[in-house]
Amino acid sequence: MATYPIRNRPWTRAEYDQLIAGGSFRPDERIELLGGQLVVREPQGSRHAVAIELALRALQRAFGPAWRVRVQLPVALEAESEPEPDLSVVAGEPRASSLAHPADPVLIVEVAETSLRFDREHKGSLYARAAVIDFWIVNLVDRELEIYRQPVAASRALFGWQYGQRRTLDALGAIAPLAVPFAAIAVADLMP
Repeated sequence: MATYPIRNRPWTRAEYDQLIAGGSFRPDERIELLGGQLVVREPQGSRHAVAIELALRALQRAFGPAWRVRVQLPVALEAESEPEPDLSVVAGEPRASSLAHPADPVLIVEVAETSLRFDREHKGSLYARAAVIDFWIVNLVDRELEIYRQPVAASRALFGWQYGQRRTLDALGAIAPLAVPFAAIAVADLMP
């Protein structure tokens, strides 16, 4: 029996947005565009949901009113990616995004339990390729915060990029986002 390679058709953000506008997806479908592929998002458990709420509160305090902390809303990254990270921080007023999703987040935060490997390898490489300078994973498995910075080209990474700097902090640590270096966030404030 002959085998044939399976080829996927990559989607662009413009095509994805047309599918959304045309009602191709049910309102309850949790789909995001990652590297040209339509990916079904993992369902959330209660710890995951609480961690998002805690991170939202901590980021709003740290960044203040001049910044928008967005929860599970699309970010326009490159022509073939429109992820919906658990949290993203962007500058400007909400109406500035009425024609297009924000494309320049200063921080992206993913909360990970069952999705930990996917967030590290898949999303981490995607965010590095899109030059997101500050990417955090609230790691619920090990109860720590993973901080990724300094995107660099890496041929072995999924999307050809990875972060050159990785730092891990336990619940006793604190970190300041690159965009607001004077505002320290306690890791314990992010953990359920």
